[in-house]
Amino acid sequence: MSAPPVVEVGPPRRRWLSVLAKASPSEVSAAWDRLEAPPAYQTLRAPEIGMVMVRGRMGGTGDAFNVGEMTVTRAAVRIEGGATGVGYVAGRDRRHAEIAAVVDAMMQSPDLRPAAEALVGPLEAAQRDRRETAARKAAATKVDFFTMVRTRGPAA
Repeated sequence: MSAPPVVEVGPPRRRWLSVLAKASPSEVSAAWDRLEAPPAYQTLRAPEIGMVMVRGRMGGTGDAFNVGEMTVTRAAVRIEGGATGVGYVAGRDRRHAEIAAVVDAMMQSPDLRPAAEALVGPLEAAQRDRRETAARKAAATKVDFFTMVRTRGPAA
């Protein structure tokens, strides 16, 4: 059996990993349960809970500083076709990380990609709708300030 091709984490893969990580555990589980034929998979790294340091920059451009730590759960799996998937999610939900890893592997498999896209697509649409709703609510409260400058003429 030949080794599966190495898949780089480029923009398309980054997109679906982001969607899976940002979706709520209940959304991911519900989407997984709707899958007609989930693939068999082997666990390479059982879901593990750990901590990561979150870094930030003042104003987005200043010097980096440590904001604090956050809990992250990660998993790695290999599906029947040989594709390997990883899942990293915020929080302590092992099942969420495992499903994300399986879907990542499915997206790398030409045969399973349509089923995985059918799972990721609605999650992405729901996230986009939530962002647009939040943006509309924020725009409704926007206040434009302006300053009127008065100049004085020479003293008469």
